[in-house]
Amino acid sequence: MPTVMLRYNDSGGLDFYVPKKDLEESIVSMEFNTDEKWGGEVELGDGSKYYLEPAPKPNLPQTMRAKRL
Repeated sequence: MPTVMLRYNDSGGLDFYVPKKDLEESIVSMEFNTDEKWGGEVELGDGSKYYLEPAPKPNLPQTMRAKRL
């Protein structure tokens, strides 16, 4: 499971960055996006998908573990 960095971009969307692969993409969809339950299956702009363990919405920027789907 890679460690990824999540942060807001200039347009208010979310960016997903995988340092070891130098991959930075915008998140186009997220399975759960409420304050109480945030994460799940995440689709990136390049079509790749990752899974973030659902949890309460974190303060961003945040480093977390993600599983590639």
